[in-house]
Amino acid sequence: MIKIKSTSELEIMRENASILRNILDKVTSRTEPGVTTQELDSYAENLIHDVDGRPAFKNYRGFPSSLCTSLNEEIVHGIPSSRELETGDLLSLDIGIERNGLFADFATTVPVGEVSEKAMSLIEATDEALTKGIEQVTVGNRIGDISHVIGSFVSEEGYHVVKEFVGHGIGRDMHEDPQIPNYGEPDTGKRIEEGMVFCIEPMVKLDDKKVEVLEDGWTTVTADRDISAHFEGMVTATEYGPEVLVRGGL
Repeated sequence: MIKIKSTSELEIMRENASILRNILDKVTSRTEPGVTTQELDSYAENLIHDVDGRPAFKNYRGFPSSLCTSLNEEIVHGIPSSRELETGDLLSLDIGIERNGLFADFATTVPVGEVSEKAMSLIEATDEALTKGIEQVTVGNRIGDISHVIGSFVSEEGYHVVKEFVGHGIGRDMHEDPQIPNYGEPDTGKRIEEGMVFCIEPMVKLDDKKVEVLEDGWTTVTADRDISAHFEGMVTATEYGPEVLVRGGL
């Protein structure tokens, strides 16, 4: 069942999303060659605690960190480490917070220094895929409309979506119904109603193979070990159309 958020719940979620935007902006400002992903994680965790929040990811199903730091071929759920960032890397940052009983969650992909044209094209396509998905969060549309427009656009651009992981609802739990795949048929799934809140998150790669999960049980990589990108936006349906609470992007 997809939960409809009350006016008061939405106000808290807007505030949490704004706070999380500010936190990740500060983290990305430190994303440069020579910095370790562990340093970014520690910084993000301190910022979350400074606003009386709780890191939503830390200890979630055993995940060890407050920030997911996925580099290059790592698609999602990368664990921060002592590895230093290098010029040309693509770093996907996924972050979540819980404050006053409600969650916010979003992700962005950051080019480290100057990156290749191939990398920038992938980032731009993933960013546009998120925009197109958000545009479908209109009262009366269906969940499948979001999935279909993302998958169709990504395919037209010559890339492939990750099929093993999906977007989701969010509210008093970080992951709520519905699941929102990045591919599918239009005019399928539940009707979108005012007050629903979704995390839409296209994950895009170059190959069409199944992803692999490394031995740590979390880090998910492309089969051919080529680059990937991930953007996530948190959006609610209103009578006037989609309201973006927070989103990653260029």
